[in-house]
Amino acid sequence: MPKEAKQKAKLLYIWEALLKYTDENNALSSAQIIDYLAKRDISVERKTVFSDIATLKEFGADICLSKSKDHKGYYVASRDFELPELKIITEAILSSRYITAKKSKELIAKLSELVGPSERKQLQREVFVSGRVKSENESIYYNVDMLHNAMLANRQITFNYLDWTLNKELIPRHNGRVYRVSPWALTVDDENYYLIAYDSAHSEIRHYRVDKMKDIKEVARSKRIGKEEFERFDVGIYTNRNFGMFRGEMEVVTVTMPEDKIGIFFDRFGKDIDVRKLQNGRVSARVSVYVSNLFFGWLSGLGPDFMITMPLDTKAQYIDHLKSIITTYSEME
Repeated sequence: MPKEAKQKAKLLYIWEALLKYTDENNALSSAQIIDYLAKRDISVERKTVFSDIATLKEFGADICLSKSKDHKGYYVASRDFELPELKIITEAILSSRYITAKKSKELIAKLSELVGPSERKQLQREVFVSGRVKSENESIYYNVDMLHNAMLANRQITFNYLDWTLNKELIPRHNGRVYRVSPWALTVDDENYYLIAYDSAHSEIRHYRVDKMKDIKEVARSKRIGKEEFERFDVGIYTNRNFGMFRGEMEVVTVTMPEDKIGIFFDRFGKDIDVRKLQNGRVSARVSVYVSNLFFGWLSGLGPDFMITMPLDTKAQYIDHLKSIITTYSEME
């Protein structure tokens, strides 16, 4: 870069140095800033640094002058993100199964550049990727981009859907059958990323794990189907009713429980559910769910105080589910 061009970039280099190396506990003196610029073939005087800092402050940069014996000089006093905010974002990245371990480290490294050196060390010390269950499909980011593009273009898509084998390999489901759907939304549930789409072959809305989709392609000159169905569709309610996003038959189920445990149902289904007070300190809650073994598993995990009372056939299914588990274990003895 010619010296004249580098001189024009002087302010940017000063701002870069301050962002990277300063905070309330770390400052850069005028001499250090001059040295930083000299390494980039930019020659300045002390009074020029003072003038440039003033220009940056006029622009809105929150730069302060520290007179502390430990760190005299200029530092960035505030940034767009505070450390607690970045810790929340970092934990969200780490807990997301659909973000691979490699991408998690890359994203957190980029986030670390948004804070000063002291806070950067704190943020990086809290990064523990190993041991967490993560997707192994690095192409998920490209999948998400392609799905967004298809939705913006109002196009249908085709793809292969993958399953795990005993050899720990992902292979196409149904001997490589090509799925064709109309994509309408993306959502996160149970730490996984899902596509919500309309399947015209079955005339219903279905969901697919994005990290298990492969070879996604837009269908040329196609238009999405299922607009009316999706306009009546609520993604939040759908994910709440589908346990582990495992689809079953929709039922309005009544469950009784101790009154002090109703918060568990409010947390899962929201506060708009029908709750009625019963005798002996118990209440009943009516919820719409897709009845499946995963729903039964969730309910049984809450303990014996939670009982299905209606519909009677769903109650019978739940009892059979519990009995089958006991029978299986009994036969193994």
